[in-house]
Amino acid sequence: MDNLGDIRLFVEAASLGGLSAAGRKLGLSPAAASARLLKLEAALNTRLFERTTRQLRLTAEGALYLEHCRHALGALDDAHAALQAGRSAVSGKLRIAATSDFGRHVLQGWLEEFNLLYPQITLALILGDAVANLLQDDLDLAIRFGVPQNSSMVARPLAFNRRVLCAAPAYLAAHGTPAHPADLHRFDCIALVTAPGMVNEWHFERDGEVESFIVPAAGARETNDGAVAREWAIKGQGIAMKSVWDIGADLQAGRLQVLMPEWRTPDAPVHALYQQTRYMAPRVRALLDFLTERFAKAGAELESLLG
Repeated sequence: MDNLGDIRLFVEAASLGGLSAAGRKLGLSPAAASARLLKLEAALNTRLFERTTRQLRLTAEGALYLEHCRHALGALDDAHAALQAGRSAVSGKLRIAATSDFGRHVLQGWLEEFNLLYPQITLALILGDAVANLLQDDLDLAIRFGVPQNSSMVARPLAFNRRVLCAAPAYLAAHGTPAHPADLHRFDCIALVTAPGMVNEWHFERDGEVESFIVPAAGARETNDGAVAREWAIKGQGIAMKSVWDIGADLQAGRLQVLMPEWRTPDAPVHALYQQTRYMAPRVRALLDFLTERFAKAGAELESLLG
């Protein structure tokens, strides 16, 4: 147990790919982090990393030790969560990640309601359209649309979700309304740019017929922020592909209108992603239960808007 802090530093350095980043996360200076890693290697009489000027690379012995350390730390974290589960008060810090648009316009308000129920919980909301790394970013929970790719995380379905084409009534009054996906080349389109590239391929299905439309890249407005894409659509800058959860309030207020509702896009259900542990911290369980109830209520209202 004397080396527990050093072991956590070693695991973080392996996960983050650098000793300085691991030190910052644990509140250590680069010099202190380096000294503690050297102390751990000396205690083990084993070199855990091959050091280069750019990165750390695990040795074979380091990779073996890392696997056992992760299991050991996971067991300790489970024990801590089990201890918390026996307490009546739900408290502690909750770090939640979500997409920028949904986080700002829906989740933020829900979390304020949740905090009124559990005032001893401190919230941290991290927004961004890039897929969050729960381990690297030290997150308790991530809310994501679509089928999760990381099978190492638990993915709890929370609600249905559709992505729909939408535009402002003023834009449609000035430019007309597309009746078929093939018509979209004549309209201004708004494309989302992600780390892998521009999301410029929109798929549609009607009565079993599948069609794909590629946004004309040269003429499309581009942004890497879903909230900006929504704002551009509201301001009449073009047609955007948005999650119905992002634009529910805009549909209700008449700021946006769904286009070609008979043409369906692939469903992208809402999931809560979290790490698999034997015991879940009460604050995480409380948030999951709250979100499940909130999504169910809001989902019924959203479906009524879609018809």
